[in-house]
Amino acid sequence: MVEIVGDKWSLLILRDIIFDKKRYFNEFRASEEKIASNILASRLAMLEQEGLISKRPDPSEHKQKVIYSLTEKSIDLLPVLVESMIWSLKYEPVDPVKYKPALDFIAAGHEAHEQFREELKRIHLGG
Repeated sequence: MVEIVGDKWSLLILRDIIFDKKRYFNEFRASEEKIASNILASRLAMLEQEGLISKRPDPSEHKQKVIYSLTEKSIDLLPVLVESMIWSLKYEPVDPVKYKPALDFIAAGHEAHEQFREELKRIHLGG
């Protein structure tokens, strides 16, 4: 699994879908990390191939515009992502204003995390 989500860009893409509700290529490109288009396209393709995201034409836009969604496999990574966030926040000083949503999410606890997982399933899996 480390080969799949162990690189910076794959985790950031998943983070953006999960926590920032990004769904489109240009939304990922607009992230502050400034991922190059070719790297983004490569990581999106790899995440799709590995079953962590799915893509489909956006029904509300031109058929050329693609919308990315999480899969059950990626939603099940949420506890791992939360634990890595906790670890990172413990050892890396962060701006409490900039990272307030992450800090609030972590502080919300396990029950809130489970509710969030169910919300992700509803949004991305239709369930």
